[in-house]
Amino acid sequence: MLASPEPKGLVPFTKESFELIKQHIAKTHNEEHEEDLKPNPDLEVGKELPFIYGNLSQGMVSEPLEDVDPYYYKKKNTFIVLNKNRTIFRFNAASILCTLSPFNCIRGTTIKVLAHPYPFLVLLDCIFMSLTNLPKWRPVLENTLLGIYTFEILVKLFARGVWAGSFSFLGDPWNWLDFSVTVFEVIIRYSPLNFIPMLQTARTLRILKIIPLNQGLKSLAGVLTHCLKKLIGVIILTLFFLSVFSLIGMGLFMGNLKHKCFRWPQENENETLHNKTGNPYYIRETENFYYLEGERYALLCGNRTDAGQCPEGYVCVKAGINPDQGFTNFDSFGWALFALFRLMAQDYPEVLYHQILYASGKVYMIFFVVVSFWFSFYMASLFLGILAMAYEEEKQRVGQTSKKIEPKFQQTGKELQEGNETDEAKTIQIEMKKRSPTSTDTSLDVLEDASLRHKEELEKSKKICPLYWYKFATTFLIWNCSPCWSKLKEFVHRIVMAPFTDLFLIICIILNICFLALERYPMSKSTNNLLNIGNLVFIGIFTAEMIFKIIAMHPYGYFQVGWNIFDSVIVFHGLTELCLANVEGMALLRLFRMLRIFKLGKYWPTFQILMRSLSNAWVTLRDLVLLLFTFMFFSAAFGMRLFGQNYEEFVCHIDKNCQLPRWHMHDFFHSYLNVFRILCGEWVETLWDCMEVAGQSWCIPFYLMVILIGNLLFFYIFLENCSFSSCKDVTAEENNEAKNLQLAVARIKKGINYVLLKILCKKQNVPKDTMDHVNEVYVKEDISDHTLSELSNAQDFLKDKEKSSGTEKNTTENESQSLIPSPSVSETVPIASGESDIENPDNKEIQSKSGDGDSKEKIKQSSSSECSTVDIAISEEEEMFYGSERSKHTKNGCGRGSSLGQTSGASKKGKIWQNIRKTCCKIVENNWFKCFIGLVTLLSTGCLILCWEQMYHDSRKTIKILLEYADMIFTYIFILEMLLKWMAYGFKAYFSNGWYRLDFVVVIVFCLSLIGKTREELKPLISMKFLRPLRVLSQFERMKVVVRALIKTTLPTLNVFLVCLMIWLIFSIMGVDLFAGRFYECIDPTSGERFPSSKVMNKSQCESLLFNESMPWENAKMNFDNVGNGFLSLLQVATFNGWITIMNSAIDSVAVNIQPHFEVNIYMYCYFINFIIFGVFLPLSMLISVIIDNFNKHKIKISSNIFITVKQRKQYRRLKKLMYEDSQRPVPRPRNKLQGFIFDLVTSQVFNVIVMVLICFQAIAMMIDTDGQSLEMYIALYWINSIFVMLYAMECILKLIALRCFYFTIVWNIFDFMVVIFSITGLCLPMTVGSYLVSPSFVQLILLSRIIHMLRLGKGPKVFHNLMLPLMLSLPALLNIILLIFLVMFIYAIFGMYNFAYVKKEAGINDVSNFETFGSSMLCLFQVAIFAGWDGMLDAIFNSKWSDCDPDKINPGTQVRGDCGNPSVGIFYFVSYILISWLIIVNMYIVVVMEFLNIASKKKNKTLSEDDFRKFFQVWKRFDPDRTQYIDSSKLSDFAAALDPPLFMAKPNKGQLIALDLPMAVGDRIHCLDILLAFTKRVMGQDVRMEKLLSEIESGFLLANPFKITCEPITTTLKRKQEAVSATIIQRAYKNYRLRRNDKNTSHINMIDDDRDVHATKEGAYFDKAKEKSPIQSQI
Repeated sequence: MLASPEPKGLVPFTKESFELIKQHIAKTHNEEHEEDLKPNPDLEVGKELPFIYGNLSQGMVSEPLEDVDPYYYKKKNTFIVLNKNRTIFRFNAASILCTLSPFNCIRGTTIKVLAHPYPFLVLLDCIFMSLTNLPKWRPVLENTLLGIYTFEILVKLFARGVWAGSFSFLGDPWNWLDFSVTVFEVIIRYSPLNFIPMLQTARTLRILKIIPLNQGLKSLAGVLTHCLKKLIGVIILTLFFLSVFSLIGMGLFMGNLKHKCFRWPQENENETLHNKTGNPYYIRETENFYYLEGERYALLCGNRTDAGQCPEGYVCVKAGINPDQGFTNFDSFGWALFALFRLMAQDYPEVLYHQILYASGKVYMIFFVVVSFWFSFYMASLFLGILAMAYEEEKQRVGQTSKKIEPKFQQTGKELQEGNETDEAKTIQIEMKKRSPTSTDTSLDVLEDASLRHKEELEKSKKICPLYWYKFATTFLIWNCSPCWSKLKEFVHRIVMAPFTDLFLIICIILNICFLALERYPMSKSTNNLLNIGNLVFIGIFTAEMIFKIIAMHPYGYFQVGWNIFDSVIVFHGLTELCLANVEGMALLRLFRMLRIFKLGKYWPTFQILMRSLSNAWVTLRDLVLLLFTFMFFSAAFGMRLFGQNYEEFVCHIDKNCQLPRWHMHDFFHSYLNVFRILCGEWVETLWDCMEVAGQSWCIPFYLMVILIGNLLFFYIFLENCSFSSCKDVTAEENNEAKNLQLAVARIKKGINYVLLKILCKKQNVPKDTMDHVNEVYVKEDISDHTLSELSNAQDFLKDKEKSSGTEKNTTENESQSLIPSPSVSETVPIASGESDIENPDNKEIQSKSGDGDSKEKIKQSSSSECSTVDIAISEEEEMFYGSERSKHTKNGCGRGSSLGQTSGASKKGKIWQNIRKTCCKIVENNWFKCFIGLVTLLSTGCLILCWEQMYHDSRKTIKILLEYADMIFTYIFILEMLLKWMAYGFKAYFSNGWYRLDFVVVIVFCLSLIGKTREELKPLISMKFLRPLRVLSQFERMKVVVRALIKTTLPTLNVFLVCLMIWLIFSIMGVDLFAGRFYECIDPTSGERFPSSKVMNKSQCESLLFNESMPWENAKMNFDNVGNGFLSLLQVATFNGWITIMNSAIDSVAVNIQPHFEVNIYMYCYFINFIIFGVFLPLSMLISVIIDNFNKHKIKISSNIFITVKQRKQYRRLKKLMYEDSQRPVPRPRNKLQGFIFDLVTSQVFNVIVMVLICFQAIAMMIDTDGQSLEMYIALYWINSIFVMLYAMECILKLIALRCFYFTIVWNIFDFMVVIFSITGLCLPMTVGSYLVSPSFVQLILLSRIIHMLRLGKGPKVFHNLMLPLMLSLPALLNIILLIFLVMFIYAIFGMYNFAYVKKEAGINDVSNFETFGSSMLCLFQVAIFAGWDGMLDAIFNSKWSDCDPDKINPGTQVRGDCGNPSVGIFYFVSYILISWLIIVNMYIVVVMEFLNIASKKKNKTLSEDDFRKFFQVWKRFDPDRTQYIDSSKLSDFAAALDPPLFMAKPNKGQLIALDLPMAVGDRIHCLDILLAFTKRVMGQDVRMEKLLSEIESGFLLANPFKITCEPITTTLKRKQEAVSATIIQRAYKNYRLRRNDKNTSHINMIDDDRDVHATKEGAYFDKAKEKSPIQSQI
């Protein structure tokens, strides 16, 4: 609410005002009830004072004024000061703790200084702190700035006081920061002691002073702090699971990463230990370890059969250090936690996968799959969900605040800002009309439109240009010279505005884009000449367009249109480029050719809407982006000051040549790039280097700060940009060019249709109105009313919308044309009604009326065109309407059948044929037949795996023969099924269903694979086998639902996807211009490294080297030599796989045929940074916002999750019940005293807390364990585990005694019992059989499994249960989506086995990750699904030349020769898989996040669920054990306090309960239903759904309790209270009467009655108000 309805004006703050404040303070201390006031959000500190408070005179500037906000004036005792910009500064008026009086001259002076901030000094200091090589006058500047900051602190202390309230110096946390930094700086600068680096870098905290100087940044920092408070629960849960998985990792992998292949010494040979390099700091390994080619660390190995094996002559031993400079291991809890955090952040996870799988075995891939799903998916979803919830709350708060602003504020502001706009606009129109001749109507229209448009722009911008500019414009920029000129102008206007002119222009734009995309390296002279000529032609066309439009519209009218200004900029740029073509250094002008691609936006409504929505979003994101930039700047400066010197001193620790690496923090630019890389998700490699040079104690906190705060800002910006409905209110501007384009296309289609109809239907007469209707449709089409979601639902805005009355009488939605059939079609497919031939008494009449014999009861007659005989299927609405009729026929005869030919229903042959089809229909619709086909489908996919794995092994001929026969049998079964369905349904009904069409395609694939085995030249057809698992889609309803949902959510994004593709095309063409032919380098074949540019300068010098004949001049595999390669390189940058290598090549590039030089072109980093922002972040947010919009749209339609089936919706409700309540039955208390005592003990909350504490202590004990610990520590941990096992065994025994046989009826007890048994077994077995069979960590892991109790409802923290709830409720949908992901991975794994099984092992393909077997292929695809390491796999597949691979290499046991890859197949393989998996995984995120928001919104909107009613009746049972359905009114207060929210009513609640006016029966009893209805109405309020909910509650209660015990109510709670109050009043009056009669006892009686009078009066007034306010009384 606002502070006051009538805002007062500005009043100087005087001594009288100060005295009034003091009197008000004294008054408020004496009063019991304070006035309820709230602060006005428009009058906060830092905001501009609204104009409604009056003008600010010169004498009031920087002077104390009375606070205009009553909240602060009365409660906080403040006054305000305004500067020239009307910015509000608020101060405390009270003089407390060294605070001067407001009228003190010193304080007044300091207030005037404080009211004029100086942000330029902070910016100057920021620039100074970013410098590496500081100038000589550095000490002078530092001392000057320190003096200014000290002076600022003194000014604030005098102006605000030390402590006088929330607006004093110590009341602002930012002042604490300033004071601390200044004190640290003074101490460090003038103290002779050497301080730690942290204190020396404290000065960089001054960069954060930018935040309090900007009110938007300051309020945003408060919002993010609020978000952090909401994230505390998720952070605790994340730390909990990180600790648990770290302990599991310690138990599984401790010490394993030290296992290496060691060369076993031969006879008379000693081990020689020395470093690999001469550098003593670089690496500490022995020469006897085995190294793969090009690898820095020794090859890891394991003792399991599925682990990495050593080559011949080497053995696997535990020696040396851990990989990655010793930082990657599970040898202690700290390093295990570090490794799990790295896996959670998905930073180089593939390297850690390979290390663990090499050392421990492939079976442990399950551990990484679980970790990746849990952290990278679910925990990230929770973070996004809570941030989205906080963002929505902030959005609603701002919306509610804006609604509360009084209309007077807005009206006054408008009146003050309008000024003389109307008068000047009228003057402009008069001047323009004077210049316009009356004969030229077209010119007048153009001028009037231009003037009106300009007036609208003036209103929007609220800026007024001087009048003489308009006179100049109307005089010189409106050309009406002569009648001849007017005629020429009209002629040109007709040409320019013609529809085919716009069609010609868009064709030219598309051709120009194609010409831009044709540039490549190397390029022949003819191609280069062609592109140059094309460039000249297009510049000429665009110049002619501009000139003609200027002639037609006048310069004044032309430049009033934004697109025309853009076109003119492109033309001027093209002409400038031609003029400066031969000038050196002007080659960068070619980059601006990319702007021509944006000319498509003029004809593309979706593009315009997206650009407008993004511009609107970035206006609101301004403060967020500034805050993120400030944080990045601070982090870069802080890192440079903290670690810069260390990188210089200890560089030899990280580089063998003692040179600074590419990623360091020695200077500001590299430090800023390092921070940007950390925010992109790649930080672990730079962290290793940092820990080598600066130590772990400083590097890890710094990196954690950047990762956590940076990701919080990034995710908030992402949500702000998406905002889930950011584009709903944005509409496309009315555009004549787009309409003309539609009109031109419509005319072309009209001509084509006319010609086709003349050719194909010569005998039929086409009505003339038909073709005119097409024109009208496109002319009337107005794209300005379409929003982004509507435009994205259309596949193309040029889609044909022709609806001719002569060609199509009734159009219906044919859902069977896609993979989204209606529910009835998907369940049972009827026989084609167009070929129906069933026993029907009306059949003859129907056939006589309709030549096709269609039934009136089944389908409406409709045809797609006059020449077509195919009927259109009925729509979903008609399907629902005729569903009951269809179901009757399907039970008896599978619907209306048809013959394949035209037969008579009365003939015997027709009846026989009909009976055959009925039999076929019964067969295909039989459940056993469906189960058999599903089983065969699964068997065929399983055999497919064996086929590919045994295909090339000649030693297993028997298995190959069996698999070939099985393949033939499966093929014949599927062919037979297809024939049966043809017979049953007919061709039309079969091929009208998308799933059956898919089955048909799979059967064709089966047949082609069989044909491919017959001849050698047809053998490539066998490769199509990988499509056979697609048949699984049509056999399982869960996958059908997911596919339909994905099509509904992703297909409408095609338009947005094309816009994103256009953005990528721009960056790809720019990359070709910048880097084409510049990634070539001269490689040393012996070391594989690049020659330094000092030795080899260019290509000719490289080719002149004698020893480098085989590889003279090599190009990088990922380059920008053409647009296609540019797209692939940008995809790697977008997925952050291989992007470092690409950026390294770019920043080292010099010129074509010139040897690259280290970081010679370092500012090319800006190209990649811009691409990540504008080519990855923005398109990603656009796509996801449209997908979410479609998801919500379809979810609202079906009122449920679109990824679950109908059966799963019931399971969803059951699961919800299980999650909200403990389903176990109560165990009866034993009668034996001892057992009863133990029962009370084990069922008490204290016992549960003790058990939880024991579990936590046991986990802490596990954290102490380390690799290579002493024997004493090992024995101590053994006894600690033994103690915990004994304690858990005692708990088990106590529960067995107390619960007796009921112990094993509870699942959790069985789990605890098994833990105890396995733990005792694990302790005893090592004593008997040794520790080789049973790992020492076995007992610890078994005991650790009990920590799952922390997630139980009622056992662990409630916040854990609330955060686990969205996962459990979205589990059915997630399982369905995971099934589809597995199917996609299955298909791609088989395809990969066929194409890449024998690719040379290098880069990302090795002994663990390859395509040789199905399991290894699935492992590779799992990595690609999380965007990990696919660049290395593609790099290995790119080996297709003789220099990289051997095409004649013999692979033992197979007929396949060679180890070369296929680059084109590899690109298609990985790109398609990445896109498909990304779409599926994005929908998984959306499912969980939306489920979380759904739960949060239900809690916030005070909606009651079934669980709330269930809890209500559970509490009722305690108060009504006899099930009388009544409770005494005296128990009502306790009952209301015992309920759970939102029905909960805290004590004291008697007044609220009485106000509910509940009916009371005899004996002051209240019925259960009356209480439930009243409580429900209290929670729901005046909600529209309330009446419906109340009726449902009442009907449900009556159904559950048919024998309702009814008693006639005699009164209500409110009436009963009113009677009591009335009786009290009567008694008081009677007593007063008696007191007047009895003067002797007056004093004594008055003392007793006064208290009663006051109490009764207050209660009476309260309940009178309750009676007036109660909305329930009149309705019950």
